[in-house]
Amino acid sequence: MSDTKLTNFPSMAVGKAVEKLSYAYSAVIKNGLPIKTMPSVMLWGPPGVGKSQAIRQIAKKIEYGTGKSVKVTDVRLLLFNPIDLRGIPTSNADKTLAIWLKPQIFQMDSSDNIINILFLDEISAAPQSVQAAAYQITLDRVVGEHRLPDNCIVIAAGNRTTDKSVAYKMPKALANRLMHIEIEGDFDSWKSWAIKSGVNDKVIGFLSFRQNYLMDFDSGGCNLAFPTPRSWEMVSNILNGIDDDIDNMYSLIAGIVGTGAAVEFCTWAKVYKNLPSIEDIFDGKMPSIPTNTDAMYALTASMTAYARSHKDEMKKIANSIKYADQMPPDFGAVLMKDYMYIDKDYKEQLMLIPEFTKWLQSKGSLMNGSVC
Repeated sequence: MSDTKLTNFPSMAVGKAVEKLSYAYSAVIKNGLPIKTMPSVMLWGPPGVGKSQAIRQIAKKIEYGTGKSVKVTDVRLLLFNPIDLRGIPTSNADKTLAIWLKPQIFQMDSSDNIINILFLDEISAAPQSVQAAAYQITLDRVVGEHRLPDNCIVIAAGNRTTDKSVAYKMPKALANRLMHIEIEGDFDSWKSWAIKSGVNDKVIGFLSFRQNYLMDFDSGGCNLAFPTPRSWEMVSNILNGIDDDIDNMYSLIAGIVGTGAAVEFCTWAKVYKNLPSIEDIFDGKMPSIPTNTDAMYALTASMTAYARSHKDEMKKIANSIKYADQMPPDFGAVLMKDYMYIDKDYKEQLMLIPEFTKWLQSKGSLMNGSVC
């Protein structure tokens, strides 16, 4: 993982940044303050760390916190030129003045029950002529003749110049109009998102076992394929949508995360052949519990994935909790914590299951201790 830091402003995990920003925006909205009370935000971070995914999580949390519908407009500034942002010039009705047609990206709903997020992605990779237009958006909330609606939040994101990505130095005048936050990869917040989003259980299990492979970006290296949260999501899409045989998909996986991570992933995944039947566990049977650590990570990930797909079948969930009570305590705690990630209100449903409350009373303290 790159250890290059931008030292003049805060650096925080993706999950913490999502919590802080969604809380601040929700407070502004609920208190009836103008959205521009919050300055426009600039998220910095290495490629693939999860900046774009963070915006979608912020949108969901604002929806949950305010009851308003949130719409995200994703603008990849690297692909734009100034005219794309300002609009196409044409003449007025009597052909005496030039006017600019409003670009599609600024056709936003200004209704009271809507919040818009304008996400200016890859702003640091955009030519300075485009950054000048972004300057006008962040400072005056206008582009040329077009004004953003009052219900629009502006968030920008980009890679650091030290990441050896395409990145232009941001003009000081623009930088001074933004709130800067550096984003870091964080396994716990990624895992919470991954379980809710249905990321393949083998990917979650492997990264639980080898957390260092979640983000292994070296800004000084020459590798084009390397592990990041974004690249593991692509691996998950292949396993979920094409073929979950990791050996058969090895070449494709290696082309996404690199050969080193792919070899480790394929080698580790062989433990799945010796796991107890997940269906038997949820049917109330008590198959033998694996003794190897790598197999236990695979088992907890598989059980969580099965629980997510049967989350409303409380008898099955209760049976799995009985089985978890017989697992090594730390892994039982991992599993119960993962169950609470299944849905935002799933803990309340779990509390209605006697087996869960019994487990919580006897072993719940482990969830704040040695849980991985």
